[in-house]
Amino acid sequence: MPDQVMVIGSSTVQHGPENDRVYLMHLAGTDMPEMPDRLAALAEKNRYTKVIGRVPAPALDGFFRAGYHVEAAVPGLYSGREDGYFVARFLNAGRSVDPAAVLDRRLLLDGPSDRRTGPPAGFSIEEAGPEDAPGIADLYAETFATYPFPIDDPDHIEGSMAADVRFFVVRQGETFAAASSAEMDPDGKNVEMTDLAVRPEFRGRGLSAALLLAMEETMAEQGMQTAYTICRAGWYPVNRLFAGAGYRYGGTLINNTQICGGCESMHVWHRSLRGFQNP
Repeated sequence: MPDQVMVIGSSTVQHGPENDRVYLMHLAGTDMPEMPDRLAALAEKNRYTKVIGRVPAPALDGFFRAGYHVEAAVPGLYSGREDGYFVARFLNAGRSVDPAAVLDRRLLLDGPSDRRTGPPAGFSIEEAGPEDAPGIADLYAETFATYPFPIDDPDHIEGSMAADVRFFVVRQGETFAAASSAEMDPDGKNVEMTDLAVRPEFRGRGLSAALLLAMEETMAEQGMQTAYTICRAGWYPVNRLFAGAGYRYGGTLINNTQICGGCESMHVWHRSLRGFQNP
């Protein structure tokens, strides 16, 4: 069973055994200062080994007092002005260590790529609608052995579309060659660029870069101020994608996410969309 999303107070939380964690996805200011302890209590009750939360700068002191530390930071995450942080507390010391979760220094030395372009000839990019949910779900089911959210379920994708998630697809004729999503926080004016997947037979053609560019352009038009992603630390191509698109490294979430059959550490990358221009 996938982890469940619930509301604690006025805050949004995901938790469950699949990721063996509690994840504070949205913190309501009215839930402080009790929230850090409530999250830890939920984890202890269910014997999870990690609590992770995305919080604004003013909440940091309350989390520090409750034994949390910062794993990653995103400048201007909230409305382009207030910094955001990923704070963590481990309930099992073994989970807090991952010697393999080291940033490949080449990602910082190479710098942004040359100006990016759209998809190659024969492919098109468009925003997906509810009618595309089954095809997108099939693509994700073929790509990811496990995932922190049930993106292989068409109902989940349709429900996300009805909220604040925009899905994009690359088509070759009637075939979905690639897909991605932009998960918006309209109040915070930030967006998570996520769920990037390319069918094996279409890899190496720049489809991920074209999708990311299309999402950035659309999100900038929607008034989003900051874009970020949480991607697999051990998968060089996706990290190179974001580094090459001008994103900056924000930190690493240790042993954080159940994806592709195992619990993996995740790098956080971010960039401003204010006055967005294609690098």
